[in-house]
Amino acid sequence: MLVVLGFLLCWEKNELYLHWYHKIMVLIVIMLCSFLMWILLTFWRERWLTIGLSLKVFAPYIHLSSISAMVLLSWPVAFYLIHLEGEARMRRYQNTSSERRRNKWCNMLTKLRVLQVVIGLPFLLILLCLYVVPFGTYSPCVQEKDKLAPKPNFFGHRGAAMLGPENTIMSFEKAVEHGADGLESDVQISLDEVPFLMHDYDLRRTTNILEVMPNASDKHSSFFYWNFLSTLNAGKWFADSRIKPFFNMKPLSKADRERARNQKIPKLSELLEIARKANKLVIFDLNSPPRSHPARSSYIRLVVRVILDSKIEQHLIIWLPGSDRDYVRRKAPGFQHIGRLFTIEQLTKEKITRINVDYKNLFHNGLKEYKAANITINVYLVNEPWLFSLVWCSSIHSVTTDNLEVLKQINHPYYFMTPNFYMFMWIFLDILSAVFIVAIFYSIWLRESQSEKILQGITSYTETPSVRSLHEEVLRVEETPGV
Repeated sequence: MLVVLGFLLCWEKNELYLHWYHKIMVLIVIMLCSFLMWILLTFWRERWLTIGLSLKVFAPYIHLSSISAMVLLSWPVAFYLIHLEGEARMRRYQNTSSERRRNKWCNMLTKLRVLQVVIGLPFLLILLCLYVVPFGTYSPCVQEKDKLAPKPNFFGHRGAAMLGPENTIMSFEKAVEHGADGLESDVQISLDEVPFLMHDYDLRRTTNILEVMPNASDKHSSFFYWNFLSTLNAGKWFADSRIKPFFNMKPLSKADRERARNQKIPKLSELLEIARKANKLVIFDLNSPPRSHPARSSYIRLVVRVILDSKIEQHLIIWLPGSDRDYVRRKAPGFQHIGRLFTIEQLTKEKITRINVDYKNLFHNGLKEYKAANITINVYLVNEPWLFSLVWCSSIHSVTTDNLEVLKQINHPYYFMTPNFYMFMWIFLDILSAVFIVAIFYSIWLRESQSEKILQGITSYTETPSVRSLHEEVLRVEETPGV
C-alpha cells in the first residue's frame, strides 16, 4: 500500500521527502519480507499443496462469498467512478480560452480517465470471472448423493495419539475403544533382537532417557538392550507437557493423566496381542537397524517369526516393508501386502493391491488412475475434519489419523453439496448481484447528476459576458510578466 501511495504521489509530481532513516527501514523491511518468502517457498513447499487441497473443498463457498463481497465493494467503486466522471464533466464545462489553462485541464482530464480505467476495469473483469468461474472449477465435494463413497475406515496412528502417549499400550487400547479399524505403529529392533515400538531414531522426545542416561540420549534406540528399554518411562512427556502435543487436543481426565504417566515402551508382540483379541488390522513401518547392528541382515525374518508366534490371523497383518517380499510371501502367505506410491505396472508386477500414500498426493488428480485399477488406497496423516471430508468425497478407502475421536463422529462429509443446488445458488447469486450492482451504480449516478445540475446553475452565472470578460482580464494580468 505504501508503494502504491508513493507511486501516486510521484505521478502527481509531488516529492516524497523520505528521511534517510525511512529509506533504510524500507530497505530492511523489503529484504526481511523477501527472506521470509524464500523460507516459505523452500521449507514449506509441501504445505502449499495443503492450501491447494483446501481450495478444492472451499472453492464453491469462496466463489459464492466472493460474489457477495463484490456487491459490497461495488458501492465505493461506483461512488468513485461516477465522482470522477462528474469531475471530468465539470472541468470540460469550465474550460476557458487560455491556452495554458486549457493544457493544464486536458492533462487533468487524462489523469481522471486513467484513474477510471485503473479502478473500473479490474472490478469489471473480476466480476465477470466470478460469474463464469464454475465452468473451470472442480470440487470433489460437489457430487450427487448416490455417488458418494462409503465412509473411509480408520487406522489409529501410533494408536490414538491424541488420547494417550504414542506407541504405548494405553494409546492402542484407546484406539480400539474408539472404534479404529486398524492400528498403525513403528517398529525398531533392540540390540538383543527384540522388536519394540518406537518412531524416532533416538529416545529423547518420548522417554525419560535424558534423566536416566543423559550421556547416551542421542544414541540410536536400536543400540540399547531390551532390559534397559523396558525400564524407561514413555508417558510423562505426554501427561505433564506444558505445551499440548496437538493443537486441538482435549484435556486428559485425571485418571487418564495418571495412567499416561506410567506408560512404558511396548514390544511388538504386545501390540499383536491387542490386535488379535480385538480382531483389528495391523500396519507398521519397520525401520532397518544401523549397519553395525547384529540384526541388520535378519530383521525381516525376525519380525515375521514374532508375528507368526503371536498366533494372530495372517489376514490382519498389512505388510508395508518393501524388503524380502518373496520370503514374507513364502512364510506368511496370508499377509496383505501394501506398497507406497509406485506405478501401477510395478504394483501389478509385485501383486500388490493396496497403497499407503501421503494425503498431499490427492492434489494433482485425486489418484484417479489407482482407483480405476481397483487399488485400495490408504492416506496419511488426516487429522482435520475438512481434510477428512475431502478424502471421503474423493472415494478413498481408509485414512491414518491421530484425531480418531473426532473423525469417527463425522457421519456425513462437511461442505458437501449436490451439483443442482450449487448451480441454483450460482445462477441466483449472479442475477441478484447484477441487479444490486446496477441499482447501486444508478442510484449514485442519479445523486451525482442532481448535484452536478446545481453546480452548473451556480457556474452559469460566472459565464455571463460581463463576468467572463472580467475573468479573462484577470487571466491576462496574471500572465503578464512583472505584474
